[in-house]
Amino acid sequence: MSVSAKMAAASGKGGLFSRSSNSGDVPTMRGLVSFIADLRNARARELEEKRINKELANIRQKFRDGSLNGYQKKKYVCKLLYIYILGWNVDFGHLEAVNLISATKYSEKQIGYLAVTLFLHEQHELIHLVVNSIRKDLMDHNELNNCLALHAIANVGGKELGEALSSEVHRLLISPASKAFVKKKAALTLLRLYRKYPGIVQNEWAERMISLMDDPDMGVALSVTSLITALVQDNAEQYKGSYVKAANRLKRIVVDNECAEGYYYYKVPCPWILVKLLKLLQYYPPPEDSHVQNLVREALRKIMDSALEMPKNVQQNNAQNAVLFEAINLVIHLDTEPDLMVTISTRLGKFIASRETNVRYLGLEAMTHLAARGETLDPIKKHQAIIIGSLRDRDISVRRQGLDLLYSMCDQTNAQAIVGELLRYLQSADYAIREEMVLKIAILTEKYATDVQWYVDITLRLIAMAGDHVSDEVWQRVIQIVTNNEELQVYAAQTILAYVKADCHETLVKIGGYLLGEFGHLIADSKGCSPIEQFMAMSAKMRGCSSSTRAILLSCYVKFVNLFPEIKPQLLQAFGAYTHSLDSELQQRACEYLVLATMPTDDLLRTVCDEMPPYPERTSALLSRLHQKHSTTSDKRTWVVGGKDANQGEIGLARQNSTAGFKRSQTMPAQGEHKTSATNGTNGAASLSSDLAGLDLNVGTNKVLSAPNFASAAHLSPDWEIGYNRLLLRSEGVLYEDQQIQVGLRTEYRGQLGCLIFYFTNRSSFPMNSFTTTLDNRSSDNLKTDVKGLPDTVIQPEGQSQQTIMFDCKNVFTDPPTIRISWLAGAMQGITLQLPVSLHKYMEGAELSSEDFFKRWKQIGSAPREAQSIFGLVNKSRTMDLAFVKKVVAGFKWGIVEGVDPNGKNIVGATVLHTSEGGKFGCLLRLEPNFDTQMFRITIRATDEAVPPVLIKAMEGRLSQGIEGMM
Repeated sequence: MSVSAKMAAASGKGGLFSRSSNSGDVPTMRGLVSFIADLRNARARELEEKRINKELANIRQKFRDGSLNGYQKKKYVCKLLYIYILGWNVDFGHLEAVNLISATKYSEKQIGYLAVTLFLHEQHELIHLVVNSIRKDLMDHNELNNCLALHAIANVGGKELGEALSSEVHRLLISPASKAFVKKKAALTLLRLYRKYPGIVQNEWAERMISLMDDPDMGVALSVTSLITALVQDNAEQYKGSYVKAANRLKRIVVDNECAEGYYYYKVPCPWILVKLLKLLQYYPPPEDSHVQNLVREALRKIMDSALEMPKNVQQNNAQNAVLFEAINLVIHLDTEPDLMVTISTRLGKFIASRETNVRYLGLEAMTHLAARGETLDPIKKHQAIIIGSLRDRDISVRRQGLDLLYSMCDQTNAQAIVGELLRYLQSADYAIREEMVLKIAILTEKYATDVQWYVDITLRLIAMAGDHVSDEVWQRVIQIVTNNEELQVYAAQTILAYVKADCHETLVKIGGYLLGEFGHLIADSKGCSPIEQFMAMSAKMRGCSSSTRAILLSCYVKFVNLFPEIKPQLLQAFGAYTHSLDSELQQRACEYLVLATMPTDDLLRTVCDEMPPYPERTSALLSRLHQKHSTTSDKRTWVVGGKDANQGEIGLARQNSTAGFKRSQTMPAQGEHKTSATNGTNGAASLSSDLAGLDLNVGTNKVLSAPNFASAAHLSPDWEIGYNRLLLRSEGVLYEDQQIQVGLRTEYRGQLGCLIFYFTNRSSFPMNSFTTTLDNRSSDNLKTDVKGLPDTVIQPEGQSQQTIMFDCKNVFTDPPTIRISWLAGAMQGITLQLPVSLHKYMEGAELSSEDFFKRWKQIGSAPREAQSIFGLVNKSRTMDLAFVKKVVAGFKWGIVEGVDPNGKNIVGATVLHTSEGGKFGCLLRLEPNFDTQMFRITIRATDEAVPPVLIKAMEGRLSQGIEGMM
């Protein structure tokens, strides 16, 4: 069916060009139907063009005359759209289409938006005219108008449009009044804008958008998860709160079967969101919180168990496999235990031998991930024969994935076998993957070469076979390695000369020109390698080569002048021949070299042609080129194709391979560093681009500023100190309360471990949705946290939920952690509180005799294991007595030692601080209060110098506030 016929059929079946049922228009657009029928009946293109030109002239006249009503404008714009869709140029009517956006009738507005998305682009001069109209529709209470505006922003989506309207799109996304389908479109619109212009999505939106992952509507949750997944890839720290949300939602869907009826796909609960959640979890390291670990592992276990039964329905099988393979990728990301890897590799071995192409491809991809992350490659090597066979699969995608897997599973034991198989397959491989194959063979040959002759033979054979598919990085790499390794130079020069004498590719001639110019004198006494034979071999290839290769050969000749004076006449004749070349580069070289070669003395010639030094250590250009393969995909991988070494450190960066067989640096030659223009050739530009490889990673992207961390101490809520100060000396009580929420806290400490149980009570008359807690631990190196439970995501009015967090004191810490509590109650609500987790909580009062106290006091000695402070009350109107001071000291877990100090008003105490890594620290206290002047002198000594300042600061802060501030 022709395009005209399809469009006519659409118009007759309620399609885009038919009258909308809710438009309120009585007449049908008979003119449009008739116009489409005329085009369908046109027997030749000339007749169709004649009819279209006639119609365009008529429409142009109508627009020029003006006085058209909305229906007539819509009809004529529809005709223009139809003509445009058929492929004809439409250079007028754009303004009339823009005006239709402001129409009150939906059918006219719809056609206006359609025309704008087709006729205009983000740089079009009329874009600025539609901004206000689109903003008006975004703010409208009509959901259909909201959706039309969102479609236009997503499809046109320029920077100007995005910056002007992104805040309105975000408002629609988070508004409790927005319908679910509007939220879905708003999330996807923001995703489209972010992928083009990352700076449009503001950092302050992070917390609110993450909360929408708990939305009860699966469609909204799916769309928001897609948006968050894209944001996480560039700003993992900023959106780290999404990890718990994703783990929780994954468990609820897979284990608890919380999925709306309409989102089951052949008995699989919403496989689309499951895949996205599993992928999102892979962008973060394995969680330390045991509860979150259990959530993820429980969901993964259920997915793995459900995949044991192979359904007969193809659609159900496909959906199940999609979830299963992403779950396997997450398992590989989380665990590298040998037993688990053996189990996974066994299951993947069945998949790569499957009859279904998609299953084979996914199995090979997952096994490539396993090879990149696993501690050992032995489980994968069991399937080496099947993997090699995948190189000859009928589907090119499977062949590509098989190549990636062979490259990743290669090590010292199987390198020669895999390289040999790849070379054999190279002869019949698709042209689309030959260049990538050459790169990988070159890298593997270099990385696992233990015999110098094997490296030279394989590399030159590779270049001879691949020919035009050899990139400049490959042959330049060969030159660099030979230059940096003396044991390679003689054999490499002999081998390349043999290739040059035979019928060989031009790339080998380039290598020959460089290597023989540098190392030809090392083989000049060998049979068949005399200077004249080397020169004749090069000259035979000169005429059929490109200008860049001829430039390298001329550079080789000038080195021959220095090395082989006996063939100087022939070399001068070659220079003279090219002094008249039409190529300016060759002509200049020939003239320069001719002058150098005919100077009275050879001093300058010898200086210019001095031996090349070893190349400096730099990042491998071969790896850089290879890892660019996945750099432009919409979803970034959390691993790169290659073994475990390639995936250590920062993900996605090309790292240099260490080669067992070569002793010097084996990095990309920088031809710009050569001493003569002779070795530069005309490849200077290529070398420059190689030198700059990787430097443009951040060019053209907006620098993402860090978002405010609402869970940090910088955002503490008003009146947080009241509960904090109270619970510093108590084990339970109210940490915070207002009209909406009450946060109760119960604590228990045993040795170096502390347990905090939170009780969250909803005191409002509305439910708290997407209830979230986020911990910020500034002392994470010395104070480890482990979340043992999460609060309910929804807390009903007068309802309560609880959460348990464990704190392990590894060593002395100074800053207490803070917690962010946020929820949805119409708008986003939240409080940030400082937790009463201080160093003294891990102390245990000790009982000492007077003799033992003085003995240990002297053993510890003075500074640096002693700290002292003199301070008074902040508010002089307050008073305190000895009973209060003793109560504070006891609250800080000091064991008060009686009868030690002659002054009965002074307080002496002893305690033991428990840490899991630093051990136990003994601490002694002497507090001298002066109740007349309301001043204190406090002295603390401890077996570790870091302890006294922390304890002094805590006690000074509490005692200086007086009775009202403490009790």
